[in-house]
Amino acid sequence: MDTIAAICTALSPSGIGIIRVSGESAIEITDKIFKSPDKKTLADSKTHTIHYGHIFDGDEIIDEVLVMLMKAPRSYTMEDVVEIDCHGGILVLRKVFNLLLNNGCRPSEPGEFTKRAFLNGRIDLTGAEAVMDLISSKSELARKNSISHLNGKMYSIIKEIRENILYYIANIEACLDDPEHMSLDGFEDELEVKLKEIRVKIEALIKSYDSGKIIKEGINTAIVGKPNAGKSSILNMILNEERAIVTEIEGTTRDTLEETIDIGGITLNLVDTAGIHDSEDVVEKIGIERAKSAIEKADLVLYVTDSSKDPDNMDDQIISLIEGKKSICLMNKSDLQREMTKQEINAHFEDCETRPVFLYTSAKTGEGKEELFNTIKELFFEGQLSFNDEIMVSNLRQKNNLVDADASICKVLESIENGMPEDFLSIDLMSAYASLGEIIGEEVNDDLVDKIFSEFCMGK
Repeated sequence: MDTIAAICTALSPSGIGIIRVSGESAIEITDKIFKSPDKKTLADSKTHTIHYGHIFDGDEIIDEVLVMLMKAPRSYTMEDVVEIDCHGGILVLRKVFNLLLNNGCRPSEPGEFTKRAFLNGRIDLTGAEAVMDLISSKSELARKNSISHLNGKMYSIIKEIRENILYYIANIEACLDDPEHMSLDGFEDELEVKLKEIRVKIEALIKSYDSGKIIKEGINTAIVGKPNAGKSSILNMILNEERAIVTEIEGTTRDTLEETIDIGGITLNLVDTAGIHDSEDVVEKIGIERAKSAIEKADLVLYVTDSSKDPDNMDDQIISLIEGKKSICLMNKSDLQREMTKQEINAHFEDCETRPVFLYTSAKTGEGKEELFNTIKELFFEGQLSFNDEIMVSNLRQKNNLVDADASICKVLESIENGMPEDFLSIDLMSAYASLGEIIGEEVNDDLVDKIFSEFCMGK
């Protein structure tokens, strides 16, 4: 393989900047530009050591650096790896990086260091994907779930299931090859019991995807309502800062405003929208259409009403838009004289299959804020947000492979019930085995590998 190099820290003024080099010529190339005061080369040094010295371009000193040496196979990529800790100036990093390229390195592709770790057998595909999830994690729960995958818990579960399936495939093949000496008497009963146990594990992983996806990506939350109901004030209350402009004038918010906040381990991707009402104003109509689009994309709708006013026909129109969505009706301005009761607004939902949770709130006093956060946790996680040892699937590719494996196992169980020959069982067992193998990367094509790692950040 080529020797690759990348600037692994942001190209901005900082105290330190790191350049990573990996490949069979990593040490040789770095020795061409690095000199230590004791004149000792990296090639003659022990692995996992740090060396002080300077980077030279000919006789010119470029930077004073520390060089970390990790010789194969005891490195992230299982190749020779050198990391050069430079001063964090943009010009310095680029000059050192270009020196490496001029002496035989090539720029790495996105995710190529982790791709090499996978190809060289250091991590499986779930661990590789967990690296990027860890880097992009938005909440503490997302971080913990990524670490769990990175530590191989998902891999261990899939590996055990595949070994069980392979055992029964081997039994079938052996008996079919040598029927005189090997018998399949009672085999189908044993296989049926084992496959039902396996399905319980697979279904639990599939079921965990909805929670895992929300933990990873956050809850897309649309704040909607009529003009001047207090939507922007609710956004400011949740964020605990004056993010949105608030006035007494109706229609102050004419476009969507997006913010992100972590509440007790969950990320809320908030979208404050324009007030929904009948309007002939061209700009307002665009904002209203964007509000409706935000509702369609939302995992959660916060429907803000003005509890100091009676509901009207426009409330009915908004209710029809949020039908079928998880929603919380925030009866705002509860610090004023209440004209709207929970019973009155609830009556407008009587034709709906799903009804929201109703909460009194006051963006002015903060009333209902904690109750809102607790309600969100109940809606999405039944109030349970502690992360123990359970594995949550947060990757759609992995979920789809699990669904395929489960479908194949169901076919095997159906074939057993219908008394089909054992070679039919073997075909679907092999299909399940292959689908599970794709999750951990033991049966995956090069195109998929390239696609997965192309989504990584540079230098990782």
